[in-house]
Amino acid sequence: MEVILLQKVANLGTIGDRVKVKSGYGRNFLLPSGKATLATPANIARFELIRADLEREASANLKAATDRAEVLRDLRVTISAKAGTEGKLFGSVGTSDIAEAATRMGHTLARSEVRLPAGPLRSVGEHSVALHLHADVDVSLIVNIVAEEQG
Repeated sequence: MEVILLQKVANLGTIGDRVKVKSGYGRNFLLPSGKATLATPANIARFELIRADLEREASANLKAATDRAEVLRDLRVTISAKAGTEGKLFGSVGTSDIAEAATRMGHTLARSEVRLPAGPLRSVGEHSVALHLHADVDVSLIVNIVAEEQG
């Protein structure tokens, strides 16, 4: 299936690229999420008319993500969790916990923007977590997990 990308898609291309993708990826992800449109002659002509608007919107999104990255670059999030005597957590700290903690500190962060490639955090201490704010903008966030006081 051949599609025209309406926005930058990681590992696929940028705005206006005509790419061949597997039909399931196109039908189930790219088309419903508005990231691409089918590469029919009518859609190609329509895309050329709105290309400037899409590129302007993409550069505004990139600037907004870059500005957010500057603010989040020095942020340190502290999360308290129940832990055993050796520093292992009872449970784990996941993407939603990190996003909620950052939001409580006044920095809006979506769960989908937090990346934990090694899985949830399961020990007390400082951890470096990747934030994926835009296809071109990644920033590191320090998450400090402290043990809750056992009462």
